[in-house]
Amino acid sequence: MPARPKTSDDEIIGATLALFERKGRDGFSMSEIAEAVGIRTPSLFGRFKNRAELLDKVELALWSGLAQELAGATKASEVAKRPVEALMAQARAYRAFAKANPNGYALMFDPRAAQSPAGAAARAAALAPCAPAFVALVGDDNALAAARVLTPFLHGFVSMELTQAFRLGGDVDQAFEIGVKSIIRGLALWRH
Repeated sequence: MPARPKTSDDEIIGATLALFERKGRDGFSMSEIAEAVGIRTPSLFGRFKNRAELLDKVELALWSGLAQELAGATKASEVAKRPVEALMAQARAYRAFAKANPNGYALMFDPRAAQSPAGAAARAAALAPCAPAFVALVGDDNALAAARVLTPFLHGFVSMELTQAFRLGGDVDQAFEIGVKSIIRGLALWRH
């Protein structure tokens, strides 16, 4: 009977994300990951052929985490009745997720990340919790386009915030709320 593994892939991915958040994309080695989960480096390479493959798995886990945060931001029963409020809550959850995982958030949009069917599916799954609110707001035919209007604002705002690019003072939280609400209310005009 084979020996039971000392750790799981999920634990390895979690440890990698923790190191990634502390040290950045290039600030840690596979041996540090192995040490963090209590295995030898060759054992880690037996599960993940290289660092790039492991980072791909971390990125997929991040997209899954974002999907969970977006899904948890609203009550499903309220989305159709209150799509503006639902999208506002999800926008806040998106921002909070990015701020809690700044290096991970950068990884999610890193142009060096591999493009794969699994990555595309993970991105679609992350958007899925928002789709009902977009449909309720602008209709089924315009929902994806509406998401593509709001997402760049969120990404741009959060990216600037994470790099401390808002240096002119003022209330950044207020600016976020105004920006998101203005876009969502503008999108609602498409339906009419």
